[in-house]
Amino acid sequence: MFDWLQHIADWLIYSVFGLTHGSKIGDALNFFVFDTIKIFILLGFITILMGIINSYFPIDRVRNFLTKRKWYGLDYFLASFFGTITPFCSCSSVPLFIGFVKGGIPLGVTLAFLISSPLVDAVSVAMFLGMFGWKVTIVYVVSGIVLSMTAGYILGKMKLEHLLTDWVKKILENKQIADENYQEEKQTFVQRLPGIGKEALGIVKGVSIYILIGIAIGGLMHGFIPTGFFEQYITKENPFAVPIATLVGVPMYSNAAGVLPIMQVLVQKGIPIGTAIAFMMAVVGLSIPEGLLLKKVMTTKMLLIFFGVVTACIIISGYLFNLIL
Repeated sequence: MFDWLQHIADWLIYSVFGLTHGSKIGDALNFFVFDTIKIFILLGFITILMGIINSYFPIDRVRNFLTKRKWYGLDYFLASFFGTITPFCSCSSVPLFIGFVKGGIPLGVTLAFLISSPLVDAVSVAMFLGMFGWKVTIVYVVSGIVLSMTAGYILGKMKLEHLLTDWVKKILENKQIADENYQEEKQTFVQRLPGIGKEALGIVKGVSIYILIGIAIGGLMHGFIPTGFFEQYITKENPFAVPIATLVGVPMYSNAAGVLPIMQVLVQKGIPIGTAIAFMMAVVGLSIPEGLLLKKVMTTKMLLIFFGVVTACIIISGYLFNLIL
């Protein structure tokens, strides 16, 4: 699919710059040029596509959609699915949490949405597609949705409402559904396009520095770390490889744009893809900044339970990835 781009990268690095094919610096720069162009092409296309979808399902409409119907368990799937197509970052966690709970959405369903949003978004889908192909991307997206549903369902069954902070409880005591008079703005597709393009450009600009840094680190690892270097430490046969990778990733903080290029090189250097994906999910889905923000709405006990359940689900997903892929 991108053979033409590889030829361009080869020509630029080995012919124009005159670096030797197979040299450490040559291979590192070749990796950087090829992956940077490829990822930005895919990211631009997919962010526009997701922007089109998101323009028809804004967050208020998603909340109304989930609130006003009886879903009989399907709401976990819908919340996880909508989490993948709506832009979300750690700074949005508290207002989203409050808005969903005030809207009458069950706590477990709300948490399913919060888990899926950072795990599977336009950036991660575009980068996964460019780095691992469509088969691995589909498996990742499906597993991300299933993981969110499972963790949300478990947390919902644990009846953790009493562990919400007093600040949230006071809000809920005086709750008023803010969107009773919500009216969807009627716009044609053509009228929506400028806003979609602006939002897509904003997403690409917002993550571009992380992509460049991540690919630069990945390029250095690709050129200077020998193949099989990690294999002696973390192999598929090591039963503790996935939990170790997950627990190492939990306290770290990055987004998909920053961690995926590094993850790609780890796979190339011998780490099983399921182990690498578990590490990536832990870094992206369970960040310290998000935990600090959620502390506003969750007591320490509830936050620890939330992190513990999601961590366990990520570890199980890592083992399943290694079996499937």
